[in-house]
Amino acid sequence: MEQSISINYADVVRQIKNAILQSRYRAAKLANREMLSLYFGIGKFISENSRNHFWGTGAIESISERLQQELPGLRGFSPANIKRMRQFYEEWQPYLITENHIQSIRPMLSDEIQIDLLAANRPTVSDDLEMDTWNSFLSVGFSHHYEIIIKTKTLEERFFYIGKCATEFWNYRVLQNNLKSNLFAKQGKLPNNFAITISDADLRRKALLSFKDEYLLDYINIESPDDEVDERVLESEIVLNIKNFIMSLGKDFAFIGNQHRFIVEDREYFVDLLFFNRQLQCLVAIDLKRGEFKPEYLGKMNFYLSALDDLVRLPHENRSIGIILCKSKKEKIVEYALRDTSKPMGVATYKLATELPEKYRGVLPDAEELRRLM
Repeated sequence: MEQSISINYADVVRQIKNAILQSRYRAAKLANREMLSLYFGIGKFISENSRNHFWGTGAIESISERLQQELPGLRGFSPANIKRMRQFYEEWQPYLITENHIQSIRPMLSDEIQIDLLAANRPTVSDDLEMDTWNSFLSVGFSHHYEIIIKTKTLEERFFYIGKCATEFWNYRVLQNNLKSNLFAKQGKLPNNFAITISDADLRRKALLSFKDEYLLDYINIESPDDEVDERVLESEIVLNIKNFIMSLGKDFAFIGNQHRFIVEDREYFVDLLFFNRQLQCLVAIDLKRGEFKPEYLGKMNFYLSALDDLVRLPHENRSIGIILCKSKKEKIVEYALRDTSKPMGVATYKLATELPEKYRGVLPDAEELRRLM
C-alpha cells in the first residue's frame, strides 16, 4: 500500500511564484541596463559630433528620419528623444566616465556607439552606498532618468529620487508627483514630537521619513469667495481623489475611511481621515483644518489617539500617530505646542491647485473653463 505524501501546495506555489517574479525582475533589469547602455552610447556619439560642429544644422532631425526609413515602426528615436539621449550622456558623463577610467569602457559594437555601463566608472558615492546606488541607477528606466535630470539640481537629489524609484517601484506619474511636491527637501522635515513619544529608534526614523511638512494637493481645485475652504468640502474632495491623496502621502498608506466613528461615554466622535501605515504598523489619524494651526488642535488629536489606541488598535500594532493638516502654521507656536505632549503627533500644511505660483496659473484653463470645455 502506497503511503500518501502530504504536500503543502500553498508553500510550493509561493516558492515557484517567487522564482518566476525574481526571474522576470532580473530579465527586466538586464533589458533596462542594455537600453541605458545603448542610449548613453548614442548620446555620447551625438554629443561629440553635434557639439563640435562636425554636423550641420538639422542633422539630428535628418538622422531620426533616416532611422525611420531603415527601421520602419522604430519607436523612441524621434529628434526630441535623441536630444534627450545626448542630455542623458552629458549630465552623467562627469560621474560615469573619467580620464582614469576611459579604458575600462567596453564597446559592445564595432562602431563603439553602444557602451556597457556596468564596465564604466561608478558614480561618486560613499563605499557603503556605492553598489546599491549603482544597482538602483541601472534598474531605473530612461523616462524616469530624464525626468529626474531636468527637475533636480544636485547629485544628492538625483540619487535620492533614483533610489526611491528603484526600491519603491515608482511609476512615472508617482515620480512626477513627488518631484513636483519636492519630496527630497520636505521628507523628514515635519514638525513633530516623535523624539519623546516613540522610544524605538528604528520606528522613530521610519516615522520621520513617512511624513512631509507640506502636501501639494494640486488635484483639488476649490473656489472659495472668502479664501477659506470649508473643512468638510476639503475632506469630500480628498475622498473623491483618494488615490491621488495616497500618492501624496507616500508609500505604504492604506485608506480606512473618513469620518471614522467611535463612541466614548455614549458620545460619538469622528476622525476626519483614518489610514493605516504598513511600514509603521500603526493607525494614522489626520485632522483637517482650514486655517492656521492653533495649539488647542493638539488636545483634540491627543484625545482621538487615546481612543483609537484603546478601541481600534489591534494588540500587535504600534501606537497611533496623529497629523494635523492645516492651511498654514507658525513654527515656534507648533514647537511649543508639541513640546510636552504624550502622543506621537505632527503638524503639516497643504497647498491647493488655486495656490499655484502666478507664473503657472495661465498655463492651464481655470476650473470654470474646464467645465465649459467638458
